[in-house]
Amino acid sequence: MQKYKLSWKDLSFKDFKVYLFALFKAFIPKKKIKNLDELEHFIQTKSAWVTQVTLYSYLKTRMGTRYVLHFDNDVFMSSVNLAKWNIYSIALQDLTFFTFSYLKVNFNYQDTNQAKEIFNKILDDEISNKMPLDIVEEAKKSFYERFQNLNWKIYYKDLPFNPSALSLYKWAPIAEELKSLDRKIVLNSMILKWDIIRDEFKKLIKF
Repeated sequence: MQKYKLSWKDLSFKDFKVYLFALFKAFIPKKKIKNLDELEHFIQTKSAWVTQVTLYSYLKTRMGTRYVLHFDNDVFMSSVNLAKWNIYSIALQDLTFFTFSYLKVNFNYQDTNQAKEIFNKILDDEISNKMPLDIVEEAKKSFYERFQNLNWKIYYKDLPFNPSALSLYKWAPIAEELKSLDRKIVLNSMILKWDIIRDEFKKLIKF
């Protein structure tokens, strides 16, 4: 995940370019996923993409024409940054569990402990990108709790991305009285993005 400075310039160029050019990227040939390193890269980049696109798109839609002005507000930007990392931490969990559940059922891949290794490595790498340590530790705790109770045989087809969609709704820095009106739209917006990633993964995986 890229580093972020609390300024409109950085957000517009670094964060929104993936949103603005998403349709074009669909036509670019994609590398097959043949090993754990490539799987780790897929999990990290796609989790970051879903987080960025859904969070910033929602903020832009809700704020309208005054959207740009809010990015000069350090307090607001701090809230955006906090939301970004918290949503991303859950998105990573969801996609990690989804991919390993899918691999176990469809490719007879049994070493689900590798899910822990990949998840921890991604989080540790994100510390250099200024992911807050308290969020990293909370994410690891949450991951381990979910890991212990996960049904690997059905997870990939049993609403696997609901937790990150709910996280988007929880953490988006929008007034609660407004956000409550958007609940269905917000949740669906992330689920639709995950549908894209799910279909892409099924086409690329070649374990």
